[in-house]
Amino acid sequence: MGLAKIRVLIVDDSAVVRQTLTHVLSSDPEIEVIGSAGDPYAAADKIAEQVPDVITLDVEMPRMDGVTFLRKLMSQHPIPVVICSSLVEEGAQTALEAIESGAVEIVTKPRLGVRQFLEESRTTLCDAVKAAAGARLRPIGPRRTVEPKLTADAVLGPATGAMAKTTEKVVMIGASTGGTEALRTLLEALPADTPGIVIVQHMPELFTRAFASRLDGLCAITVKEAETGDTVLRGRALIAPGNHHLLLQRSGARYYVEVREGPLVCRHRPSVDVLFRSAARYAGPNAVGVILTGMGDDGARGMLEMHQAGATTIAQDEATCIVFGMPKEAIKLNGVDKVMPLESIAGGILHTAR
Repeated sequence: MGLAKIRVLIVDDSAVVRQTLTHVLSSDPEIEVIGSAGDPYAAADKIAEQVPDVITLDVEMPRMDGVTFLRKLMSQHPIPVVICSSLVEEGAQTALEAIESGAVEIVTKPRLGVRQFLEESRTTLCDAVKAAAGARLRPIGPRRTVEPKLTADAVLGPATGAMAKTTEKVVMIGASTGGTEALRTLLEALPADTPGIVIVQHMPELFTRAFASRLDGLCAITVKEAETGDTVLRGRALIAPGNHHLLLQRSGARYYVEVREGPLVCRHRPSVDVLFRSAARYAGPNAVGVILTGMGDDGARGMLEMHQAGATTIAQDEATCIVFGMPKEAIKLNGVDKVMPLESIAGGILHTAR
């Protein structure tokens, strides 16, 4: 007897997408597609017949939108959900609402006919389903309202790093499955004068911008999607744009970031390993590395390099992780100084930075 396969139900209003997803997911020996549904009502009937381990869900559907269905599902019959969305700006907001309503991952629908894209999509989709199958579902908290945040920067423009001393600390954070909500918890706890932060969260392109702007409204620090040349400043977090790697660079006393294309690294683009290795090289002991919830081992080797370069390294503990994969692998390699529950990590960063 082999291991039981992960049973997946596909919910999407497009027959072509349902076929494609069935084909892509079935190509993985660990996954079995047990059915598909064209809308949430049909999905509810299928779930009544056979409960899947994971549901892939389109957020824009007729008869009932995906987020409403997701909220009903999570309140009545929690099942791990992977949001499978088209690459559109408008969909990004909805997909983020879905994450806040309990979905575990966002992936983009495979575009047909582009062979390389289909191969990468296959990797991303199958990995997302496996991560979701192993995820711990968390209780859904109240929705937060976002306040517009204006500072004197609205008039003055951002400060330059001309005064920065080279001893300035910089914080590198890597996260995957469950990371969007973990990052929100962590960043919301940080004061406005926190050392500059650079983040890789595994997420598709277009979604990272919506995610950054969502966090920007919730946090005391400012949060933006990173662009090449952005200076790493106190009170600001830069998030890697989806589908691009992000590297830390240094010019004299100034740290800045570079956005780069390139192959998948550790099955991801952006990759935490790429960010962490650049921090080991350019910031050494001035860096603080944090690895949060996520499946796989992206970031583990990079964190070990940071540790060896004299950086302080922190991993999220198993009890507070949605998926204890990435932190576990980093701990296994002996690259981690402290293992902490999510709620304590903000304090850990600030303590180290002082």
